[in-house]
Amino acid sequence: MNDRNAIVISASRRTDIPAFHMPWFMDRIGTGVFEVVHPFSRKIRIVPVSAASVHTIVFWSKNFGPFLEEGCGERLEARGFHLYFQFTLNPEDPVLEPGVPPLENRLAQLRELALRFGAAGVNWRLDPICFYRLEEKGRMRNNLGKVERIADAAAAAGIASCTTSFLDLYAKVRRRAAGRSGFCFVDPPLAAKIETLLGIETMLARRGISLFTCCEAQLLASLPETSTVRAGSCIPSERLVALYGGSLSMARDPGQRRSQGCLCRVSVDVGSYGRQRCRHGCLYCYAL
Repeated sequence: MNDRNAIVISASRRTDIPAFHMPWFMDRIGTGVFEVVHPFSRKIRIVPVSAASVHTIVFWSKNFGPFLEEGCGERLEARGFHLYFQFTLNPEDPVLEPGVPPLENRLAQLRELALRFGAAGVNWRLDPICFYRLEEKGRMRNNLGKVERIADAAAAAGIASCTTSFLDLYAKVRRRAAGRSGFCFVDPPLAAKIETLLGIETMLARRGISLFTCCEAQLLASLPETSTVRAGSCIPSERLVALYGGSLSMARDPGQRRSQGCLCRVSVDVGSYGRQRCRHGCLYCYAL
């Protein structure tokens, strides 16, 4: 891959394509073109896709089971595509993530991704970290209960990076949570976030895993100088070039939250909030 006009396909920030929409995705690959609908203007952009025009496909998912079972990765590699995986793997919490498979199944998927496609092309996302109460005056809870079990599995698979962030309480997230009797998300104070992040950093460091943040500029600026936590890039073009060679634009993505610390490089997201709906039903979802 030497075409400096090559693009990165993001599949997808807007929905879970590997879990629910791989037949559609593979069909589009077969036709050699995606019709990408802008989420706000509704304008349609025609995006040609081939091994010559696409440097890497970045897949995002909470359930790579269907992707693995159908051999989609191998079929894409046979066509000449490079693959990179963003696997959001949080501890089990049926209140927050009612539609994801059991943790044991997802850990098996993590191991299989690393085995089939190489651990260097897999990034673990512990995202988002949520604090909440099940009753108005109940005890504070979070979704980090079995995070060490995931870290052990990631380390055993050779995965060396983890990206995390704290829940952003957008109005739609608050409204959705308000529909649950007694439930409320809590935005903890900065000191609590620092303590939590440093604890995760220490736990991961013992396992050889580096910790990165997603859109947490204020939090990063408040960490002690001894911390090794750094801002992450979910579309990491520098890493993709290091993995697969060739060249890519290193321009920052103007559609992401750069003011909050997003380092993502430009990509073309082929998913749609409406056409390819996610069915995980996560209570904190930013997309719905």
